[in-house]
Amino acid sequence: MYKSGSMMQRLSLALGWLLVSGLWQPVLAGDNESAAAVEASNKPLIGINCDVQGEKPRKIGLSHLYVEAVQKAGGIAVLLPPMAPADLNTVLPHLDGVLMIGGDDYPPALYGEKPHASVSIMDKTRSDFDMALVKAAIAQKDMPFLGICAGCQALNIGTGGSLIQDIPSHRPESKVMHASKDGWQKGFNSHIVDFAEGSKLSKILGHKAASEPTSHHQCVDKLGQGLKAAASTADGVVEAVEMPDRAFVLGVQFHPERAFERNQKLFEEFVQSARLRQSERLKGDAKKE
Repeated sequence: MYKSGSMMQRLSLALGWLLVSGLWQPVLAGDNESAAAVEASNKPLIGINCDVQGEKPRKIGLSHLYVEAVQKAGGIAVLLPPMAPADLNTVLPHLDGVLMIGGDDYPPALYGEKPHASVSIMDKTRSDFDMALVKAAIAQKDMPFLGICAGCQALNIGTGGSLIQDIPSHRPESKVMHASKDGWQKGFNSHIVDFAEGSKLSKILGHKAASEPTSHHQCVDKLGQGLKAAASTADGVVEAVEMPDRAFVLGVQFHPERAFERNQKLFEEFVQSARLRQSERLKGDAKKE
């Protein structure tokens, strides 16, 4: 537990207002520390970025499936709305992992291109924050990172890579359906994803290929610095990237949260990696106090 009055305790209480797990409550010094409370306090904190939509009213949120995947895997989901760089620098060191979610398209200007006619650019507030978040997370070499769909693209852009802006236009001969009309409302299409032999992703999931939910019209083009392709589809589209020299830095173009049981090991490995960072982080905090 954190010592009474410590910076870590004050920050954990502040972040408590953002926690979406209704089962967890910060434990204050002097409280009766039940076994359940102690166990909950040892769960790693996983920061999740948010989507930004609309004007009147302006809304910040995300699909509950991202949150539930983190919770089921043993972590505590902490929502990260767009914030000032100074605020991000304050919060990030106290997180144990970062998950970045899907959404609309990042501005092609981020990788030096003009937008294709098919591009639906996301809210600038979000794209600016997301780029700051992914770069700050990767700068911390022990920070576990999982990017899903647009989160995978953010990882690639943030490390200096680029995107194919529209798969149907770029590969009109492709027979693979990467997106489906009204997928978010009516259910995603699924296609076969082939995992690269020897990749961290294939080792985690334990198989060579799987049918995965998908909803994207963009994908990785030039790989970012330090990234390797970890999965693809029959038409050659990159479906996952990873950093081989990091404990856990992965981006998947498909949506594992929409097929949790099939991809449970991915989320559990992510949270376990976050738990190891948490252990080292708390040791460092104890030495400072």
